[in-house]
Amino acid sequence: MKAAILVFPGSNCDRDLAVAFRNAGAVVDMVWHKDTALPEGTDIVGVPGGFSYGDYLRCGAIAAQSPIIGALKAHVERGGFAVGICNGFQVLTETGLLPGALLRNAGLKYICRVVGLSVATTDSAFTSRFRAGDQIDIPIAHHDGNYFADDETLARLSDEDRVAFTYTDNPNGSLNDIAGILSENRRVLGMMPHPERRAEEAQGGTDGAPFFAGLVDVMASA
Repeated sequence: MKAAILVFPGSNCDRDLAVAFRNAGAVVDMVWHKDTALPEGTDIVGVPGGFSYGDYLRCGAIAAQSPIIGALKAHVERGGFAVGICNGFQVLTETGLLPGALLRNAGLKYICRVVGLSVATTDSAFTSRFRAGDQIDIPIAHHDGNYFADDETLARLSDEDRVAFTYTDNPNGSLNDIAGILSENRRVLGMMPHPERRAEEAQGGTDGAPFFAGLVDVMASA
């Protein structure tokens, strides 16, 4: 599997994401936001956490206009995989690749701690190594992680089994406890928690490791 990690001014989880992919067996390229093409043979694009462009305007709004986004959209449109984590989830909603928006946390405070997640579906490459209903502990670090969408979108996400993860104890006010969602073709995932920060024992646990192992499994057998 070949992964391309996008890097914006203000990204601070790009290297963490690259390490997690490499540890799972992927070949990783770092791609600067001013590039206009992805490396040849890219299987999955990772849009990392951090504070792209200092979170000016709305979180992810400026990054969504970067030159590399055209290549990301083309990759997704031809059936390629992509994952946006934390700020990356915000970028994916700003590009329209995923529905909804990430609002200011309900408590109006930045939250940085480990939270409980429930695996809501295993019907995706991102969750294939888990079992439905698995309870995992994954770190969050965000100020704008409150997932919002209109009633029609929320119903569609539920009816189409596109909620990937939910919070067991909602930390930010996200509607329906949503922590991560899938695209219609199930090949794009956005999530606020950071599985790359819980992927090896040195990080205090490995609950995030199956996330990356599952991706490698699926693409190796494709």
